[in-house]
Amino acid sequence: MKTNHTNVKKIIEELTTRKQSISFAESCTGGQIAAAFTSISGASAVLNGSMVTYSNEIKHSWLGVEQKVLETFGAVSKECVSQMLAGIQKTSGADYVLAVSGIAGPTGGTDEKPVGTVYIGIKSAENEEVNHCLFKGDRASIQAQSTAFAIQKLEEVLEI
Repeated sequence: MKTNHTNVKKIIEELTTRKQSISFAESCTGGQIAAAFTSISGASAVLNGSMVTYSNEIKHSWLGVEQKVLETFGAVSKECVSQMLAGIQKTSGADYVLAVSGIAGPTGGTDEKPVGTVYIGIKSAENEEVNHCLFKGDRASIQAQSTAFAIQKLEEVLEI
């Protein structure tokens, strides 16, 4: 799964036409989704902003992810990503928000959540979906696959 500038450009053009905006809350992708967007001229018309919320403390203080969620389910969970979506939407006011949290490796994996476990969520006024993914490969590959999957899901949500 490869991120294609054409895909991101289509998303930017569609959101520009709709006069809608997007924001991101990224953990394991470390800003790669935002970088894919800002590499395209015209992104400033739709991209409100992005947060790289790597630590649990920042997920909590910047995005409002509840300590109980972090303690009970962990940062790499559907519950955490759902709250990351709510937090980035509240902070940015964007029409569409995307959040990612996962284990890119090579360390950090467990039997329950092996390396490559990633949750990717998208939220709009009408809908919220959080996808549980299991990617294979090294750290860079897992980050790239997560970024590409997120962009593909955005295309699907926008129906382009």
